[in-house]
Amino acid sequence: MSDYQSRLLNVIPGGAHTYSRGFDQFPANAPQILASGKGAYVFDPDNKRYLDYGMALRSVILGYADEAVSLAAIEQIWAGNNLTRASIVELEAAELLVDMIDAVDMVKFTKNGSTAVSAAVKLARAYTGRDLIARCGQHPFFSYDDWFIGSTPLTRGIPQNVVEQTKCFNYNDLASLEQLFAAYPQQIACVVMEPATTEHPAPSATHEGETFLHDVQRLCARHGAVFVLDEMITGFRWDLRGAQHKYRIKPDLCTFGKAMANGFSVAAVAGRRDIMELGSIEKSGAERLFLLSTTHGAEMCGLGAFVKTAAMLRERDVVNHIWSYGARLKSGMNALAAEAGVADYFRVEGIDCSPGYLTLDRDGNPSMALRTLFSQEMVRQGVLMPWIALCREHGEEELEQTLSAVKSALRVYAQALESGWENFLEGPVIKPVFRKYN
Repeated sequence: MSDYQSRLLNVIPGGAHTYSRGFDQFPANAPQILASGKGAYVFDPDNKRYLDYGMALRSVILGYADEAVSLAAIEQIWAGNNLTRASIVELEAAELLVDMIDAVDMVKFTKNGSTAVSAAVKLARAYTGRDLIARCGQHPFFSYDDWFIGSTPLTRGIPQNVVEQTKCFNYNDLASLEQLFAAYPQQIACVVMEPATTEHPAPSATHEGETFLHDVQRLCARHGAVFVLDEMITGFRWDLRGAQHKYRIKPDLCTFGKAMANGFSVAAVAGRRDIMELGSIEKSGAERLFLLSTTHGAEMCGLGAFVKTAAMLRERDVVNHIWSYGARLKSGMNALAAEAGVADYFRVEGIDCSPGYLTLDRDGNPSMALRTLFSQEMVRQGVLMPWIALCREHGEEELEQTLSAVKSALRVYAQALESGWENFLEGPVIKPVFRKYN
């Protein structure tokens, strides 16, 4: 394969348009560049095939190049793709989301999750007249905008006053959020979090049959803050109507993206009418909020893809499939870890529809070196598994191939635990995205 990595780095800062696709996130033997994808597989320029569990950063849920979705997008391209006024498919897509999601009265579409979540923050600040943001510290990414990145180690280029406006609390730890409200009374505009990532919300401390999410919602209401659920990942995977439906919670605002259009660029901020309509223009004399105004925010091909994806998710019973496949994958991988004698150092955990694997050293500490080694050995077996994202096209054949690859990878993993990963790793160790220095 040509040296695509050098060519990418020469013309694109970081070598990709999201840092999660950077060369520092993959083992040295992973393909440097990809040419195409079909179903559950991706192909490099030499047409070498890899079974994929990256799924375009979790944005593909039906499978790559789904014909029905592609044809729906192409139909909108031939209809003009971007018109001078709102399009029919723009209205259809908005009405569809409002009908699907219980908490949604109005929606504004955009092209990526960062702008959607930042729009929710802007709405909350306008609605409350406050500046501060409380965000969940365990949830890895909300936006590339300064309000979020300033709360990570990457503060270069961000004014200190912006850094100080975002405060962190802990998931399933109501006291940590209560402490923020106590420390900053009448200053917190919103609480921003995902419904779940690696674990379900814990049972409510005070209300039987409810969860931590309901406790957060009550706390927000008590202190006059807007409750924002980011469903970029959970939306359309936990449930067709979002994780909020599964957990029986109605946030004030919510955001969607990724899987909603099976890889096409569609994201949304949505929620209560009295908050969302701050971005409207029909109320004469009301002070305006300049919410989102993007030429391509309602690009017709993406919205056509969303409408068709929603239909295909229902028709193919996709959500139940990925919950079932994920449970079997977890069970199979953990059984192989026990068979290899590494169950104390490698395990698959998390929620069945979105499992994740842990790589631990001899002292039980997370090891990026061992994670890199496992990923390297999976690539050697033709499986690209930087994380585990599932799609409808992951089936029996794919499960069998994956478990065979895991069995081989864990043999090497066991040897590395005994004699040192340095003797088996072929390139540099994968690095965290959010690190202070390269």
